[in-house]
Amino acid sequence: MKFEDLRITVYADGADIEGMKEEYRKGYVKGFTTNPTLMKKAGVKDYMAFAREALKEIPDLPLSLEVFADDFDTMEKEAKAIAALSDNVYVKIPITDSRGQSSIPLIRKLSEEGLKLNVTAMLTLAQVREAVAAFKEGTCNIVSVFAGRILDTGVDAVPIMKEVSDICRTKPGTLSLWASCREVYNIIQADQCGTDIITVTNDILKKLPNLGKDLTQLSLETVQMFVNDGKSLGFSIL
Repeated sequence: MKFEDLRITVYADGADIEGMKEEYRKGYVKGFTTNPTLMKKAGVKDYMAFAREALKEIPDLPLSLEVFADDFDTMEKEAKAIAALSDNVYVKIPITDSRGQSSIPLIRKLSEEGLKLNVTAMLTLAQVREAVAAFKEGTCNIVSVFAGRILDTGVDAVPIMKEVSDICRTKPGTLSLWASCREVYNIIQADQCGTDIITVTNDILKKLPNLGKDLTQLSLETVQMFVNDGKSLGFSIL
């Protein structure tokens, strides 16, 4: 299978502006997402300055920006400030706060006000059903399920993601998203599940040219890599 054969939409997941610009220029990424952990990793110092720069460089694709607060009143204020930056912004709201209290009342309120939402950090079908039910009819939303983290627990995420896709289709305008992509094959799996979007880090995006590559050729390239790296080390066994 080649990349152009896939039906799924690929979003880049990261917070490095230069990396985001690079993926934007390539043209096959159709949206961008980020989160507090990615911002910390990228060394972001000013949230709103980062957001404005990202929107300046990526003016015409969806960009999901997450709230930082851990109380719902402040989350609401942050959500509205983020949403006001641009019409292509989706506001990321975690499904609970850090104490496990449900974000559904806030999600429902923000959706009623017409904000585009990306509900994140979901791992169960019950969470997905609650979120989708809270969306106002006619609004645009994304349901981010951390399939990679489900797989990390030893549970097969594929049947879960198939059902997630079905649930999202019950509310027009709501898109399913496979989050925490661990490898290129996850893109194939997500596509087969009928998932609308998958978020992919730049490291994995770099591997996309391998899709559909002849395995014998890839084997040869692997041997050539070992030989070249061995020569560069200057080791001698004999």
